[in-house]
Amino acid sequence: MEYIPRNKSILTGKENLEPLYTFKDFPVFFGCVDTPEGEDVRADMSWAIDPDTGVIQLDKLLPLDVLYQTQHVDGTGPTWAQYYHDLADYIAKQNPKHVLEIGGGQGELGKIFIDNTQDTTWTIVEPNPLSKETDRIKIIPAFFDENFVYEGQADAVVFSQLMEHVYDPRAFIHAIATYLATGEKLIFAYPNLQVWLSKKYTNALNFEHTMLLTDYFIDALLVEHGFRVTDKTFYKEHSVLYTAEKLDLPDPVPVLENKYIEYKELFLDFVSYHTKLVGDLNKEISAFDGEVYVFGAHIFSQYLFQFGLTKEKIVSLLDNSPLKQGKRLYGTPFQVQNPEILRGKGRVGVVLKVGIYRDEILKQLQAVNPEIVIFE
Repeated sequence: MEYIPRNKSILTGKENLEPLYTFKDFPVFFGCVDTPEGEDVRADMSWAIDPDTGVIQLDKLLPLDVLYQTQHVDGTGPTWAQYYHDLADYIAKQNPKHVLEIGGGQGELGKIFIDNTQDTTWTIVEPNPLSKETDRIKIIPAFFDENFVYEGQADAVVFSQLMEHVYDPRAFIHAIATYLATGEKLIFAYPNLQVWLSKKYTNALNFEHTMLLTDYFIDALLVEHGFRVTDKTFYKEHSVLYTAEKLDLPDPVPVLENKYIEYKELFLDFVSYHTKLVGDLNKEISAFDGEVYVFGAHIFSQYLFQFGLTKEKIVSLLDNSPLKQGKRLYGTPFQVQNPEILRGKGRVGVVLKVGIYRDEILKQLQAVNPEIVIFE
């Protein structure tokens, strides 16, 4: 595996990163595949911390074509459905007329926005678009960077759950700042990574979410690139919603407080928590006399196996996504099945560690099979 070195702080640019923790031989892809397990590739997930700011980041990145082999996220479930509607409402309150969305995925956000507004247009910039054009939704198959040019109208740039995937967040925001004119808006949603990590959610940091860039640092990055934050809304425990306006004369950049001690402890607590958790889960699974399944054909399960979750008694993985069912979770030997297979099975066990989706999935599983025993 040829890594892309990132030995400079994403905030200061200094080459003074301190090694923090390495997950050896971690699966490089978080999706599900039809290929044999022997073809899976693994790489070291190497985390470092910036002693001057406390930003945690991968110091070795994966090539994008390795990391994003195919589409593996489709926003399945009520949490995502509600999120898209709430974010579309939030964007509409900022009153943009011509929106340019960076990375539109399946185009769900744009569809909802267009359906609930009048005299508006939505343009998606996406290198591998999955949605289709309509009278009011245009698709540009391209990357958005400092070289992007668009001749059409746009008074706001929008993105959702994207910047945590960006390898150079300063360059990304700079490209947006260069594109927008004075008075135009940047509106986006960013996962609340500090909350996720503090609650030990395994989808907080990984090969795709390459940095603990919290909203505290994002505030400063926006000011640094000529934006003023006009609204910042904490959306449940899911995300932080931002509206920032491009200024003619930038505000003074704030002096950052060093988060080194706080964030280092947060990360190491995450590691020690899962080491103990998996040890306890293995004891419970070993003592259980029925079939055992794991919910979540994604990074959730890959992390558990990385921490040593026993595979001997596990029958398969469960997931609601049609994209995943019938395939194998990369980095594991397990096929993915619809949770409906548990209906009528009687007493079975399910390992359930799925972050913010825990409550909705627990409710679903108990409706499918009231005799399910949950391990968490």
